[in-house]
Amino acid sequence: MIEKAKSLPADEVFLDLEDAVAADAKASARTQVAVALADDGWAGQLRGVRVNDWSTPWTYADVIEVVSRAGGLLDLIVLPKVTEASHVQALDLLLSQLEATHGLEPGGIGVEAQIENAQGLTNIDAIAAAPRVQALVLGPGDMAASLNMRTLEVGGQPDGYDIGDAHHHVLMRILVAARARGINAIDGPYVKVRDVDGFRRVAGRSAALGYDGKWVLHPDQIEAGNEIFSPRQADYDRAELILDAYEWHTSHAGGARGAVMLGDEMIDEASRKMALVIAGKGRAAGMSRLAEPFRPPS
Repeated sequence: MIEKAKSLPADEVFLDLEDAVAADAKASARTQVAVALADDGWAGQLRGVRVNDWSTPWTYADVIEVVSRAGGLLDLIVLPKVTEASHVQALDLLLSQLEATHGLEPGGIGVEAQIENAQGLTNIDAIAAAPRVQALVLGPGDMAASLNMRTLEVGGQPDGYDIGDAHHHVLMRILVAARARGINAIDGPYVKVRDVDGFRRVAGRSAALGYDGKWVLHPDQIEAGNEIFSPRQADYDRAELILDAYEWHTSHAGGARGAVMLGDEMIDEASRKMALVIAGKGRAAGMSRLAEPFRPPS
């Protein structure tokens, strides 16, 4: 699976030392992961590792071995079950020492903090502001257990909850904290790996809110994830049209107006900011405009 992961069209691949590894296999898995991350053949994805959380006896050894072997090629560490900023601060101190010891770029290894329980959600603003944090990640299974949700389906809706989205508050709380600090918000996994339609349904909700991406557990989910978290073609074309029209109308040649009509819609500075979000995601995904460009009135 590691060899296959090297060529998959995902933005990021992390190798797991936490929930995917039994306690008796932690030491051997640690070495295997460190060697694999330092190996050749990766296709340019961000490379990461999910270590064990600080409540276990394995965290420090995970970080030391992986960074010592693969530190120059390691982009990030996923830190699970973060409940307070001190968890990230401890990791930052350890990473700083390892970077100095091995001649690595100071601060070059980022941290993705996984929010998985009520305490972590309560302290999320401080966690988002902690050193090295590049993303906040929802851990939906542990979060559901922490909240006593009546469900056994990770990432889905609890049976009987038929109005709205039971996860909406958690998703929005993580998103607001991430946006306030200018970092990414990532939705967690959908564990029914063969149910691509279910993945699309769940991913579509977080994508609509503004999340930057979602974990995938199986190659079958990657194509759907890349599609869902890229703008729809019509939205991308419209966003580029708004940007062009607003730029022209606010210029001297266009009359230097701050609010104008584009078809049946009034656009202003708020419209430009919203369009920048959609256009930015489309450009990052390599999309091209298919609709006619803006043409100034003659």
